[in-house]
Amino acid sequence: MHARDILSRPVVTVQPQMPLRSAVALLTAHGYAALPVVDDDDRVVGLLSESAALAASSHLETALVEAVMTVPVEVVNPGTDTSTIASRMLAGGLRSMPVVEAGVLVGIVARRDLLRALIRDDTTVEAKIRALLDEYAGSRRQWEIDSIDGEVTIRGIFADDSEERIVATLARTVDGVHGVETSDTGALRHR
Repeated sequence: MHARDILSRPVVTVQPQMPLRSAVALLTAHGYAALPVVDDDDRVVGLLSESAALAASSHLETALVEAVMTVPVEVVNPGTDTSTIASRMLAGGLRSMPVVEAGVLVGIVARRDLLRALIRDDTTVEAKIRALLDEYAGSRRQWEIDSIDGEVTIRGIFADDSEERIVATLARTVDGVHGVETSDTGALRHR
């Protein structure tokens, strides 16, 4: 798995000339550990972390982001392996890393993104499919969903062949699904 598979976007960013008070408001409103600082061309020039903002709290009214941002910034590219990202985060005590391509910010990877990737297991796949099917069927829990290593089986009552195909197609849209098999358990199709 790579950064491109787990990164978050769009990314909330700040600019170097932004008042620190405004940047801290963004940081806290969104619950982020850090915000990338970008120039006018969306190139990462720094990182505003919670700890840097907290250390500058006595100058909150007068300071600009550029006065407290961390430079240089550790960045990764979309093809960076997640194990490399995790190692770099742990070694550097980082809570997030901007993802850049050709020098331009394209996303961010936070520790929670890495953790989410670790638990992207069959239970997660089943829950995502169940949510899609609940939305499709109006919360009529009429199907059982099982996933083993991305191979999904959906059992239940389908109104007709068309609905069976729709349900299978919806399930295939979920990340981590490699194959879908359906099984109509109804004795008679509803007409």
